[in-house]
Amino acid sequence: MTATPGTTPLPSSSTALLTDHYELTMVQAALRSGAASRRCVFETFARRLPEGRRYGVLAGTGRLLEEIERFRFGDNEIRALRERRVVDDETLDFLAGYRFDGDIRGYAEGEAWFPGSPVLVVESDFAHGVVLETLVLSILNHDSAVASAASRMTGAAGSRPCIEMGSRRTHEEAAVAAARAAYISGFATTSNLEAGRRWGVPTAGTAAHSFTLLHDDEREAFTAQVEALGVGTTLLVDTYDVERAVQIAIEVAGPELGAVRLDSGDLVVQAREVREQLDALGAKNTRIVVTSDLDEYAIAALAAAPVDAYGVGTRLVTGSGAPTAGMVYKLVAREGDGGEMVDVAKASKDKTSVGGRKFALRRRNARGVAEAEVIGIGVAPEDDGDDRELLVDYVRGGEVVGGDHVTLEAARDRHEASMAELPRSAHQLSRGEPAIPTTYL
Repeated sequence: MTATPGTTPLPSSSTALLTDHYELTMVQAALRSGAASRRCVFETFARRLPEGRRYGVLAGTGRLLEEIERFRFGDNEIRALRERRVVDDETLDFLAGYRFDGDIRGYAEGEAWFPGSPVLVVESDFAHGVVLETLVLSILNHDSAVASAASRMTGAAGSRPCIEMGSRRTHEEAAVAAARAAYISGFATTSNLEAGRRWGVPTAGTAAHSFTLLHDDEREAFTAQVEALGVGTTLLVDTYDVERAVQIAIEVAGPELGAVRLDSGDLVVQAREVREQLDALGAKNTRIVVTSDLDEYAIAALAAAPVDAYGVGTRLVTGSGAPTAGMVYKLVAREGDGGEMVDVAKASKDKTSVGGRKFALRRRNARGVAEAEVIGIGVAPEDDGDDRELLVDYVRGGEVVGGDHVTLEAARDRHEASMAELPRSAHQLSRGEPAIPTTYL
């Protein structure tokens, strides 16, 4: 069954049509010219960091590998393309047998990246590689934007945990991806249950203002919540009067109440007042969780306040002002007429690229602190003894071989280690240049 304009199509397990029209028309033209089978190297990188940012964080690689596995043009996809006359029959025959059969290398998920970092390198013939462009960029740009924002937030939070709670502020599938990306960058939990089921991200949540408003008064609402969820729950105390709500919360739950949540007002002042009140009531171990449109700057401003955890939503899932990582997918080398590989590069104004197959390492000093992103063109840069290679194998001959690099815990560990080796200036929230320079050899 096919959908008509304005109707909802049937869901598909294939990811092949999550792409742009011109990817397939390029394949048609390349098949016609005979260039479709030329060996090519495609590279994903960002020309610059979002303005004022000092580093980015790569996320989405694990999702991408799963989506490439499902990048197949089945009967439904071929029928849709034929009915819309997107490409000719020769191209449809090629697409019907499509399965990515090349190689993919890239940075480990969770790794810091800088301008020019070759975060993903795809090697295949032109036709098999070019059709992945849109899928690669849509996943890596979104997830890396969220992971980069999340990294700044967890850095500002220090040892205090951050809770991802942005599902209601973005597309339903983007919410799942955002929860995963935030967890890679150190967030402790998510409110999104599908992220928990699909990716194993720890989930948490208690109640919204509607639950309090449902009941005749706060005492009734708090009693119902504590009876259902136990005294370790978190009670939302700013629906009406905060001071009175805190008093009622401790009367209902006792001094072992898990936490109270503040979602409005001057959070610094309120947190201090609530901490004093809780301590006076004997609830010295009751934590204070703050929410309300937080970002890395608001979290940093709360550093001196008696806050125990931060709940972050809108600003996180929208990249905290940088909703895309700005990555592009460019052809950097192709097979020449004699079978040799030829470096190619875009040279148009403001959108130049560097041609040639890339190799990358992170140059570190004797103390293990990163000093530069060193990128070799055609050959790997020489390790001076303290450096770290950045590219790992993900796919060889169409088969996934690097699954261990994209497990969620591995990506989370890689992020932590990558942040630890960056210079101190990388973690400043003030606007600045990239924390380390990118050098081509």
